[in-house]
Amino acid sequence: MKGRMLVLLAVFSVLFMMMPVVSARHKNESKVDKILYVPLDNRPIADKQTTEAIQKLGYQVVVPPENMLGDRQNLGNPDELWTWMEKNAPDADAAVVSSDSMLYGSLVGSRKHEYSKQEILSRAEKFQTFRKEFPKLPLYVFSSIMRTPRSGEASGHEEPAYYRSYGSDIFRYTLLRDKAEVEGLTRREKKEQAFLEQLIPENDLADWLGRREKNFAANKTLISMTRANVFNYLALGRDDNAPYSQTHLESRHLAEAGSDLDVSRFQTMAGTDELGMLLLTRAVNTIRHETPFIYVRYNWGQGEFTVPAYSDEKISASIRSPVSAAGAIELKPPEQADLVLVVNTNPNGRTYEANDRANDGTPREGTKYLADIITDYTSNGYPVALADIAYANGADNALMEELKKRGLLFRLRAYAGWNTPTNSTGFVLGEGLLTKHMRDDDVDQLLLTRYLDDWAYQANVRTIIARQLTWLRGDGVYGSLDTKKDAVAERSANMITRFAETNFPPFKSLEEIQVAFPWNRLFEADIQHQEHQEIHYFQRDTK
Repeated sequence: MKGRMLVLLAVFSVLFMMMPVVSARHKNESKVDKILYVPLDNRPIADKQTTEAIQKLGYQVVVPPENMLGDRQNLGNPDELWTWMEKNAPDADAAVVSSDSMLYGSLVGSRKHEYSKQEILSRAEKFQTFRKEFPKLPLYVFSSIMRTPRSGEASGHEEPAYYRSYGSDIFRYTLLRDKAEVEGLTRREKKEQAFLEQLIPENDLADWLGRREKNFAANKTLISMTRANVFNYLALGRDDNAPYSQTHLESRHLAEAGSDLDVSRFQTMAGTDELGMLLLTRAVNTIRHETPFIYVRYNWGQGEFTVPAYSDEKISASIRSPVSAAGAIELKPPEQADLVLVVNTNPNGRTYEANDRANDGTPREGTKYLADIITDYTSNGYPVALADIAYANGADNALMEELKKRGLLFRLRAYAGWNTPTNSTGFVLGEGLLTKHMRDDDVDQLLLTRYLDDWAYQANVRTIIARQLTWLRGDGVYGSLDTKKDAVAERSANMITRFAETNFPPFKSLEEIQVAFPWNRLFEADIQHQEHQEIHYFQRDTK
C-alpha cells in the first residue's frame, strides 16, 4: 500500500511539474505565431483597425511599411510589396494578402493605374513563384472585382477624371449590358444603349472597359491558380455595385469560371473592404483548428430579404458567404452558436444614409423590437454581435440610444456600422468570432473603436463638421480638406470627446482623443484614443 502511495505521489509530482511547462510552451507558441498581412491600402479600417483585433489574441501581425501601401493619391508600390513579402515569409505561419496591392498597388490603384495587361499578369504569376519558394505557408488571398459607381460624385474622385463627367452615363450603359445578358432589353432600352454609346466619348469608354478587362483577366488567372493549389483560399469581392451593373456582370462570369471549386477554396461575394478581417479570422481559425458556429437573427419585416444599398443581392446571401470565408458554419438553433449575429435592417427593406435628417435618434419601426431581441440574447448569456446596417456609412442613432438606455452597449461582443452594409456585416462577423478568445477589457476597447468611429463620428460629427466647413479659414471642401485639415481635426476631436463623455463610461482610454484625416477628406477619420496611442497593435516593418 505504501509503495502504491509513493508511486501515485511520484506521478502527481511529475504532472504538477509538467503543467506550468505545457502552459508556458503554449503561451510562447501563441506569441510567436506570425501572420503576414498586406491590406488593400492604408485606411485605418483596412489597416490598423483590422490588425488590432488579431493582435489582441497574441499573434504577431506584420504589415508592410506605410509608404509601400497605397492611399488616395499614392497608388502604392506593388513591386516593393513583392520584395517585402518574400523577405518576411520564411518564418511566417500564415499570409493574408490583397492581390489588388500586389498587382496594382492598392484598391484605388486598381481603378486608376496605367499598367499594361502584361505587367499585371506578370505580377500575378509571382504568386506561383512565391508558392514554390514557400510551399507550406498557408496563403489566403482576396481580390476585388472593380466597382461601378452610380455617378462621378459617388466615385469620390477615385476613378479616372472622365468619370466625373460621364460616370452616370457609364453606369447606365453597363447596367443595360448586364441586363441584356440576364433577361434581354426592351426596344426602348436598346435605343437608350445605342444613344449612350454615341454620348460617351469613344476613348473614355474604351479606357473604362479596357481597365475592367485587365482586372477580369487577372481575377480569372487567380482562379486558375487556386485550382492549381497556389492559394489555400481565394475570395473575390464585388466592390460597390448594384443588381444590374458591370460589376455584377463580371462577377457572374468569374463565378462560372470557378464553379468547379468548392466554397472552402474559392468564393465571390458582395463587398471588398471587409475581406482582410474575414481572411485573417479564417487564418486564426485554421491555426487554432477551430470551426465556429454562427446564428443570424434579423429585424422584423423584410429582414433577410433586404437588398441593401451598394449591393446586388439579399443580405442573407451577403452574410452566408462571409460566414464561410471566415471558416465558420451558419446554424439555425442559437443554443450551440459561438456567436449570435443580430442584423439591424429597416422593416421596409430600404437602406438610408447616416447623414439623412431622419437619423436624429427618434425611434422608428423596428427600433425597440430589435433592442428587445438583443436584450433577450444577452440576458440569456449568448455572445452577441450587432451589424448595424439600417443606415449606410454610419450608425443608427435611434437604436444606439436605446441600447445605451438599457445598458447594452458594452454587453455586446462586437459592433459595426461603417461604410456599406456588406462592409459592416463582414467586419463584425469576423471580429465577433475572434472575441471568444479575448479578455473583456480588450473587447470593450474594440467596441470603443467602432462606437467612436461609426456612431460618434460617421453618424453625427461628420455631418456637423461638413456644415461648418465654410466657417473655417483656409481652402478646403468635404472631399479635399487641404489647409482646413488641422482645424477640422481639432474641432472633430473636441466634438467626439464631448460625445464620449455623454454616452460612454469613463474609460481611461477616453481621456485623450486625437483625430486625423489620412486621405485628406471627411469621409473617413483616424480616431485615436489613449490605448491606441500607447500600445503598438501590430509590427509595422519600417524597412
